[in-house]
Order: sequence, then structure tokens, then C-alpha cells
Amino acid sequence: MSAPKKLQQVQYFQEMETLYFILLLFVPIILSLVAIIYKRRFQDKLPNLPPGNLGLPFVGESLDFLSKGWKGCPENFIFDRIRKYSSETFKTNLFLQPVVMLNGVAGNKFLFFNENRLVETWWPEFVNKIFPSAVETSPKEEAKRMRRLFPLFLKPEALRRYIGTMDMVTKRHFALEWGNKAEVVVFPLAKSYTFQLACHLFLSIEDPSHIARFSHPFNHITSGIFTIPVDFPGTPFNRAIKATKLIRIELLAIIRQRKKDLAEGKASPTQDILSHMLLSNDADGQYMNEAEIADKVIALLLGAHDSTGTACTFIVKYLAEMPHIYEAVYKGNCQLSLLAVFPGIFNLVLKNQCAIAIQ
Repeated sequence: MSAPKKLQQVQYFQEMETLYFILLLFVPIILSLVAIIYKRRFQDKLPNLPPGNLGLPFVGESLDFLSKGWKGCPENFIFDRIRKYSSETFKTNLFLQPVVMLNGVAGNKFLFFNENRLVETWWPEFVNKIFPSAVETSPKEEAKRMRRLFPLFLKPEALRRYIGTMDMVTKRHFALEWGNKAEVVVFPLAKSYTFQLACHLFLSIEDPSHIARFSHPFNHITSGIFTIPVDFPGTPFNRAIKATKLIRIELLAIIRQRKKDLAEGKASPTQDILSHMLLSNDADGQYMNEAEIADKVIALLLGAHDSTGTACTFIVKYLAEMPHIYEAVYKGNCQLSLLAVFPGIFNLVLKNQCAIAIQ
């Protein structure tokens, strides 16, 4: 290679090194400026807020929140900030949304005693991608509609019709999943139990294989809702959207068949919540369309799959950790007997019939 060409190559590499150095020098400065502008912009838009930190641009403090959740201690995200700011109320930014967290008795009382007055039901915009029908009505109107709908379904005389089903599902679940086991892992079993019960009561689905096939996509939906909403192939949010579409297709087929059965007298108007939704109208006499009903059923099943299962798991956890409370419940010395809810769990917990693993 000739000397001029070697010299040109050396000069080229020197220029590239200089360019990389400039980029490494200015990128952090630019990112810092973006962060400062971001925080000031939100501070100006949202005055008189409690103490707190909006975190990094766009992602906020979502990464810290998710990290603590993955480690099994999501409550530390809240407790750390309560200690840091010496306040049970603080601001943060989660999943692309600036939020204020209210904690403690006073915060919960303020929130639940002032609904539709000082606070309103609200969902982030990205949830509309998972539940498209939510775009058609405001969260406030949607909450009012659901409140009018469910008291009729949950009246004492209506609930009495479901006791037999609940008892049958509960006994079968504990006989198959809890009995004669050296160890049980509570959380997945609690989710399975509450989801089975919901499928029976909401949709009259009794086939275990159908319920199991139906349950699998809900894991993706839960993961997608509580993550950074990036709709890109392979991300949890993208998988949640796809899972919801699959469930909606199956639900729409169930809804259409139920409408046909109701018209032919093969199904009862009071047999489950699906029939109730199909035959109930709002204050203006309007009926919900099939897509709306499908999204509402998905939301109900999602609650049964995770929220209720989580509550059941904590019941077992605290009873296992506090034998004196367990004994009081077992002997019927409490005003609310949890034995009526879980007639099989308490004969296993603390009676050395199996080891309990809470996950």
C-alpha cells in the first residue's frame, strides 16, 4: 500500500475517534437538558403537588417499580418513598403517566369517599389498546353503568342460586389440588380456583380443559397491563394485546351462541352474568353491543384471575403466620367466618397435612 493511502486511512480513523469523543461528551449533556426541561414542564403544568420525583423522561420511575415487583417486594417502592419524603402522599411517574399515590387510612378514605366529586375513575390511554370498547364511553360513565348492572346480579336471592355451584367447584378443587399433597404452592392454585369459579358463574363454562385453555392468555394480559406500554413485537404489552384479541374472538362466539339459546329458550335469563348483560339495558334503554360485553367479561375474568387470587393467597399467608387468628376463625369466633369462603383450605393449613409455599 502506498504511503498516501496509509496517510488517508490514519486521518480517517483520527476523524472517527474525534467524532465518537464529541458524541460521548455531548450525549450526556443533551440527556441531562432533556431531563431538566421535562421535569420543569411537568412542574409548571401540575402545581401544588405533594413531594416526590417524576424520575427519568418518559419512563419515569417505572423501572424501579417493576424491579421491586420482580424481586417480590413491590410494596418497598411505596415504603421507600414514604420514608424519603416523610409523607404518605407523594408524586411519581409510572407507565408514561404522572400520578399521585395516596397511602394510609386518610388517603384511602379521601379516595373512596370522594369518588365522582373530587376524584374520578380514570384509565391511561394505553389501556384502550387492550380494551378497545373503553374508547366509546368515559371511565366515569362506564363506572356508573357497571354499578347499576351488578347489584341486580348480586342480590341475596340471586346469590343463593349460586351457592350450590360454588360449593361443588370448591370441593372438587380442594380434592384434586390440595388433598394428599406433600406441598402446595398457594398462589397459582388460588388463581386457578377463583378463575374456575368465575367461568362457572359468569359464563356457565364447566369443562376443565376449556377453562384451562381460556386461562392461559390471561397471564399475558396481566403482564402487559403492568409494564411499560411499548407496542413492539415480543414486548409484554404487545403480547397482552394479542392475548386479548384471542380471548375476545372466543368470547364473541360464546356471546352469539348465548343470544341464540336465550331466543330459543335453551338458556335462562338468570343463569349467569352473561345472560344478565345481554338482557339488561341502561337508563336510556340502550343495550350493550357484543364487543362491549366481551371487554367487560374479560375485565371481570381478569379480576378473578389475579386480584381475587392474590387476596385468597394473602388470607392463607396471614392465617399460617398467625395461629391464634386461625384458631379463632376455625372455631367460629369471628363475625365473618372465612370458612364459608374456603371450606377446604383451613383444614390443611397448620394441621401438618401439607407444607404451604406462598409465591
